[in-house]
Amino acid sequence: MKQTLQLKLSQQLTLTPQLQQSIRLLQLSTLELNQELETFLMDNPLLERDDAESESPPTPPNGAEREEYAASTSEPDSDAPAAAAPDIDWFADAPSGAARREDGEESEYPQLAASTPTLGEHLIAQLTLTQLSERDKSLVNTLIAALDEGGYLSQSLAEIVEMLPPELEVGLDELQIALHHLQSFEPTGVGARTPAECLALQLKALPPASPARELALAIVLEHLEALAAHDFARLKRQLRCDDESLREAQHLIQSLNPHPGAEYAANETRYIVPDVIVRKVKNAWVASLNPDAMPRLRINRLYAQILQDRQHSASGQMSSQLQEARWLIKNVQQRFETILRVAQAIVERQRHFLDHGEVAMRPLVLREIAETLGLHESTVSRVTTQKFMATPRGIFELKYFFGSHVATETGGACSATAIRALLKQLVHAEDGKKPLSDSKISQILGEQGIVVARRTIAKYRESMNIPSVSLRKSL
Repeated sequence: MKQTLQLKLSQQLTLTPQLQQSIRLLQLSTLELNQELETFLMDNPLLERDDAESESPPTPPNGAEREEYAASTSEPDSDAPAAAAPDIDWFADAPSGAARREDGEESEYPQLAASTPTLGEHLIAQLTLTQLSERDKSLVNTLIAALDEGGYLSQSLAEIVEMLPPELEVGLDELQIALHHLQSFEPTGVGARTPAECLALQLKALPPASPARELALAIVLEHLEALAAHDFARLKRQLRCDDESLREAQHLIQSLNPHPGAEYAANETRYIVPDVIVRKVKNAWVASLNPDAMPRLRINRLYAQILQDRQHSASGQMSSQLQEARWLIKNVQQRFETILRVAQAIVERQRHFLDHGEVAMRPLVLREIAETLGLHESTVSRVTTQKFMATPRGIFELKYFFGSHVATETGGACSATAIRALLKQLVHAEDGKKPLSDSKISQILGEQGIVVARRTIAKYRESMNIPSVSLRKSL
């Protein structure tokens, strides 16, 4: 076989490091972006935040750069050109972690939020105030350790007895007494083994003369499943009560807390900083960038001037860091500009939502925005993920404004969000004694010109956590 050489021309798309960084920054949320920037600020001395703290002189370089730094700071050259600065500056308020004293001075120590005690700590604090013996306190403490986050005893007493050392000779009756002590603590209902027992403990703690107390107690102990299924006919027949008595008992049970320990569970609060703010200006909805979400970055002027004025063996590395800093500042600006363009395009198409609410949401897909702005559909997908818009109707992720559509009789389309809003309105306004079935809701929407199948109504209803028709029935 004869070997030959051939010359072939072809085009190939190569992602430069700058383009890769631009794509990465675009898909980050605001929180992730700030975390990424902190890494860049630690690794690159040419990059700094443009705030009050950055006005202080930077730490002198180590090694051979120290002499150059000293010379540049001790003998300023009045004829030297102005410090190199990037073409782009970013301005946003930086949060301050220092606490202020009454005299206006900043305290060295930040103010910390008061911690909420856990359920176990709350119960142990009550246990220490009791007159129980040390043995009984140890047994109650064992039961406290076995509680779940909701305050329930997830293990049976027999299982707990088996786990205890045999030499303690703890019997089931003794542990039952310890459980009785635990169930007398606050919050009422703690230490229950079932939801029925939890509700019963709370009902028994009420004054005996409380209205509907005895009927409610009978329901939670023997007929809780029938109540959950809204089988009111069966309840009235078995309990021999009328509608009014059953209604009072139901309201009393609904006022109880089936998860008494939930308020002591550790909940992480998630704060959302919107990237875009939407306001109405002269009868037009206008999107603008949120200054609080925009980082303030700039090139360190001192280091840039050192690099410009003097030649040094380390200038190659510093030149590279200067270029990386400029890339980052430019890519951050491009990120926010793209977010603003996409947000404004969304606002223009969903202005009826901003005026009238969810029922006026129009169908919208990523491709429509991409074609309008001349962007790739994947770019619009990155922009709308974990980016938030603050509107007079609330804060929404940009993806919220996109959704599938359902055909109408007139040949138009209605968005899935609008259908969900109409479904919510119909359920909210329905007669509790005769709630609307999925078929009936489909029929009502059909009369309004919106063709929606019954199974689609069921899917939307389940996604909104709206119970079925039988569970929505009331007395």
